[in-house]
Amino acid sequence: MTYAQVTALQDGFIGFLALWVVVLVPQLITQFARYGGLRPRGILTTAAVLLYGCMTLAVVLLPLPGPGTRRLSQTVQLHPFQWIADIHTELLKHGGSWFTTQTFQQACLNVLLFVPLGVFARILWRRGLTGTVLIGFAGSLLIEITQVTANFGTAPYVYRIFDVDDLMNNTLGAGVGWVFGALLLALVRGKRSTVDVQPARRERVDLTQAR
Repeated sequence: MTYAQVTALQDGFIGFLALWVVVLVPQLITQFARYGGLRPRGILTTAAVLLYGCMTLAVVLLPLPGPGTRRLSQTVQLHPFQWIADIHTELLKHGGSWFTTQTFQQACLNVLLFVPLGVFARILWRRGLTGTVLIGFAGSLLIEITQVTANFGTAPYVYRIFDVDDLMNNTLGAGVGWVFGALLLALVRGKRSTVDVQPARRERVDLTQAR
């Protein structure tokens, strides 16, 4: 992970804290009014979604271009799996292995970036795999369009590449997140069913002994 990415994550976390304070107060008031007390699960869920949103926006949009920033020679990349060829080029220049190349690590980060979205889609929004993949594709496409339009004209020039490989990897990440969320739900439900069955068995044993 580069220094710029680390700095972007720090800015994203600060933005999350500021936004969460704004959202938390009305959420607490609403919970007291509706339920007569706090519901920690709802608070944590809101915090998780806000944290993910702020960190994602920070990673894909920051840092903004400054006066000394060099302009990109290429702003659009439409060749699928170009990252594989870029890895070979990087290996020829610097040696090493696939896993140590910056291109491979960036591809993995693009997949991981959308894994939480897939988890949220499965657990919180109850979406199926197809719906989750479509959400991931739409979210990634919106990000790529934002980048290729220089943040819809708010930035002085385009400073991020519209990359079809990013679109594919982000969408894959959403699908992976959905599978992870489904496995997590199955694990939780399995534990709950085990807990529910054990008291029932004990009750049957007590009734048999009483006879």
